[in-house]
Amino acid sequence: QVQLVESGGGLVQAGDSLRLSCTASGHTFSNYAMGWFRQGPGKEREFVAAITAMTWSGAYTYYAGSVKGRFTISRDNAKKTLYLQMNSLKPEDTAVYYCGAGSAASENMRPQTWGQGTQVTVSS
Repeated sequence: QVQLVESGGGLVQAGDSLRLSCTASGHTFSNYAMGWFRQGPGKEREFVAAITAMTWSGAYTYYAGSVKGRFTISRDNAKKTLYLQMNSLKPEDTAVYYCGAGSAASENMRPQTWGQGTQVTVSS
């Protein structure tokens, strides 16, 4: 089973950029679909973005409507690392961000394994 550790969170101003990383341990990272989720203050955890395992034609990505065009999910299987590049950040992006590993990537992804989360705070 893969274990996940997020990093890269912090305090930024509206309009700034931030890149989150999720580093996996174990030997099968490349086989997992991966996703980013977030939980804002007083809110339920919500889907942000997901990426499939690599296929012969590449990896497919999915985004929540609220982040499409601003956030980019990517993975580096050699480094066993998942990324979330976040641009044009807004105060409403403030949340604890979690990465998750599962069997299939989609907007309805249900990860089987979670990281511990990293805090992102966007000031106005």
